[in-house]
Amino acid sequence: MTAPTVYTGVPAHGAREKLRALAPPLAVVAGLGVCSVVVWVGDPTTPGGFLPLCPTKALLGIDCPGCGGMRMAYSLMHGNIPAALHYNAVSFVFVLLFVWSMAAWTLGRLRGRAMNSWLHWKWTPLAFTVVFVVWFVIRNLPFAPFTGLRV
Repeated sequence: MTAPTVYTGVPAHGAREKLRALAPPLAVVAGLGVCSVVVWVGDPTTPGGFLPLCPTKALLGIDCPGCGGMRMAYSLMHGNIPAALHYNAVSFVFVLLFVWSMAAWTLGRLRGRAMNSWLHWKWTPLAFTVVFVVWFVIRNLPFAPFTGLRV
């Protein structure tokens, strides 16, 4: 017997259906909570901790598009938005888009139909690729003002 599909067009009614609909988003939030605790305890803004270095930075000496992401998350968890933007502005924007996606996914599961988010737009893959490549290039340029983007 297969489990009923989530996007039936009928909203979830009753505690059991709502719990079934909310289980995957709650699992994602729980996983993110565990990762957040590790980053909080590890304090990536202080050198010499137990958190790993970026392999790209360690092997090639350049910043990858994700470099500074843990420090950005740490700063964001402490409410330091300017520091979060300094460490990785693109990852900061991605966090905002991720929150929007999670909210749309959760609401869609409760309503029984998919909700529109930025992930459903036809130009999202192209825009994501362009931002990814441009961010990778400009944060590794060896002259001002781009040297300020290195972390």
